[in-house]
Amino acid sequence: LLQTSGKGKIVAYNGSGRAPKAAEASWYLERKMHAIPLTSAHAVTVPGAVDAWATILRDHGKLGFDTLLRPAIKAAEQGYVVTPRTAFDWKIQFEKLKKGTNTERYLLPHGKPAAVGDVIRQPELGNTLRAIAKDGRDAFYKGAIAEDMVETLRGIGGLHTLDDFEDHSTETTNPIGTIYKGHDVWQCPPNGPGITMLVMLNILSRFDLTKFPPLSIERFHLEAEAARIAYMMREQHIGDPAYVNVDVASILTPEFAEEYGSKIRMDRMLDLPVVRPPMNPSTIYITVVDKDRNVCSFINSIAHSFGSAIVSNNTGVLLQNRGGGFRIQPGHPNCIAPGKRPLHTIIPSLVTKDGRAVMPFGVMGGQYQPVGQVHVLTNMLDYGCDVQEAIDMPRGLHYEGIYQLEDGVPPAIVEGLKKLGHKTINIVAPLGGGQAIWIDWDKGTLTAGSDPRKDGCALGY
Repeated sequence: LLQTSGKGKIVAYNGSGRAPKAAEASWYLERKMHAIPLTSAHAVTVPGAVDAWATILRDHGKLGFDTLLRPAIKAAEQGYVVTPRTAFDWKIQFEKLKKGTNTERYLLPHGKPAAVGDVIRQPELGNTLRAIAKDGRDAFYKGAIAEDMVETLRGIGGLHTLDDFEDHSTETTNPIGTIYKGHDVWQCPPNGPGITMLVMLNILSRFDLTKFPPLSIERFHLEAEAARIAYMMREQHIGDPAYVNVDVASILTPEFAEEYGSKIRMDRMLDLPVVRPPMNPSTIYITVVDKDRNVCSFINSIAHSFGSAIVSNNTGVLLQNRGGGFRIQPGHPNCIAPGKRPLHTIIPSLVTKDGRAVMPFGVMGGQYQPVGQVHVLTNMLDYGCDVQEAIDMPRGLHYEGIYQLEDGVPPAIVEGLKKLGHKTINIVAPLGGGQAIWIDWDKGTLTAGSDPRKDGCALGY
């Protein structure tokens, strides 16, 4: 999401990759495939990030790839230092990387996971970035780089063609939004899941959260119930709008929130079907506000940790597995189809008041993202937290029928949730990672927060 001068029109950029044109659901069903294997070529959609970057630069940029990619080229060629959270992920994904395509060669250079302080060099990726810096997006989607990616994917059973790569384009569109506590909250439209977060806010608007402490049984119960309803809605209705009718306007009406929110009980959890979407936890969120109050809320992802575990033979490009989110279920809104974009998990958000941006923010973490954004925003607008306090507060996620709770959630809340019918588990790995910038127009100041659960930071420049 991007807004110029903090008060202009908000533009949504959707760089989601598409399935190959040969990806018919019948093809998979004929081969007895009822889900997309996450480390297969079938999980790889056409990479969309490079074209999205190029489109944003074309519309708003002052610098070109030749300048902007210099730090990335330097990191690839001269090396980058492995940070604690990255080392953690490298270690737990070791077996996946041992079995991947070209991953031992590119990502396990010493036959073991990278550790904190290790320096990783990726000269082949540096060459790819140099080509993009010189010739722009066409260097990636046409010619030798695209040919290498297609050859790699087809060599392990993929249906991809050069035409799939050449024909890819970024969608530029309008955001969708709702109102919460006098603020407008904006998201990218489907095929993204930002609507899930907006439905949660609409449901929670029916309740006065300030009646309950931020760390209370009631607050965590209401958040979980709103999430369970919103995720059920997403499973039933959301897909690529180029292929299915997604009635965004109806889903975001007060009547929709009333119909479902009125069912929430404070004395027990609702009896709802268990939704089992893929987690997709490997995402990077960045937000920037400059001196002219140009605002960018930006998110990129390779879906699961180390994506598909497929590295293109000679380019060093690690390919995502976003296509693993497709269903192979004819009639389902998210069923795979030729050229279709999967329902994904990544949602950049922007909050405005009286037409002016007051907070670009995001919370990385796969399926946690809608819940995480609601948690951070209600911490601020209902409970008066500053940006960092809102990000730091303990979290929970109701996922696959289990309420996952961070260790910081007090035991009394855990026990209280159990009495309401929630099955709970205390998790060691943190949930998500938030970044946000609060814009105070009256004081002329910016206040940023960055999540200690990740390796990010807040910087002024």
